[in-house]
Formats: sequence, structure tokens, C-alpha cells
Amino acid sequence: MIAIVDYQMGNLRSVQKAFERVGHAAEIVNDPAKLDQADKIVLPGVGAFGDAIAELRRRELVEPIRAAIDAGKPFLGICLGLQMLFDVGHEGGTHEGLGILRGEVRRFELPAEYKVPHMGWNNCQIRRRAPVLKGIAEGTHVYFVHSYYVVPADPSIVAIESDYGGPFCAAVWRENLFATQFHPEKSQDQGLRMLKNFAEL
Repeated sequence: MIAIVDYQMGNLRSVQKAFERVGHAAEIVNDPAKLDQADKIVLPGVGAFGDAIAELRRRELVEPIRAAIDAGKPFLGICLGLQMLFDVGHEGGTHEGLGILRGEVRRFELPAEYKVPHMGWNNCQIRRRAPVLKGIAEGTHVYFVHSYYVVPADPSIVAIESDYGGPFCAAVWRENLFATQFHPEKSQDQGLRMLKNFAEL
């Protein structure tokens, strides 16, 4: 079972429908016990870092997420679901993240000609070809909506970079964990291909 973590942040149904489109059922889950039973876990999200972390903790979903990653279950983070994996985020103050990956989440500080949030289609430079990227072309375009980006302490985990006033980390990969700053569920055929690859790990 693919479990989509429900903590009331973001359009979970759009992620669920994207998996259905590629032939795989996914269940929206907010029960820690059900999360423990899942074969694969997806942590999506749109919203504020601090509020999201607080809601995960309130719902007692942090430990099942950690346990799943430690157990080697395939894990996919999307947008805010990528950012929360890191040590600290600086949105509306400084907030402690899950600390699964070392590093921090920073706001874009860019010249005036660059709008923040970074919103729309941008291309990918693949740095490390994770299994989720099977069949994904170099330079493919994916869909972003974000004002903050991750800065991993270990650059070797960067799987994809994109460029917005300079290069930034667009996806990470470490063993069973893959997470994207962009939205695969909104990225048409190439994004759906990534979700299909994840579902078939």
C-alpha cells in the first residue's frame, strides 16, 4: 500500500489521483498505525514550514515517518515534504525540522527581476540518476511553486538541480529516500513517469 501522509497541508487528492492515473492505488492516511503498515510513504505538502512540522508532531506522525525511512521503505517527499526532512527552516522565524537530512531551508534572496515565489515550469539538470528518474530526459521541465529552497550540508545527496537566479537543489536522493522541490503530480507526463517509477520500486 502507498500511503499519502495526511496532516491537512496541501492538496492530497491531486497526488492520489496522479498515482491512480499511472495505475497504482494510494491511500490518504492520518493514522500512525496505518502508516506503520504501509509499503511506501509519500509526504506531500504546501504551506508554512513551522505549521506543518507542528501538525505532524501533533498527529504523532513523525516517528512512523522516521521508522519507515530507517526500515528502508521507499519514501517520496514533495515540495514542503522535501523541506521538512532537513534540520531547520527559516520561514517566519527559525523552526526545527525532522533532521533526517542535514542542512537548512532558506528563502530566495534574488534581484528584483526574479519574482518570489518561484512559480511555473523550469528545467532539470540531473546530477545523480535515482531509480525514480528512470526514463526521465535530461533538461525535462517540471512545475515549481516555492519561495524557499533546501541547502543540503552534504551536496552528494543532490539528485536534480534547477536554476532560478542561480542553481538550487530541486531534488535529493539517499538510498530509499527521494524528495523533490517541484510537484511531480503537476508536471504532466514526466512527473507522472516519476510517480509510476516510485510506485514500482
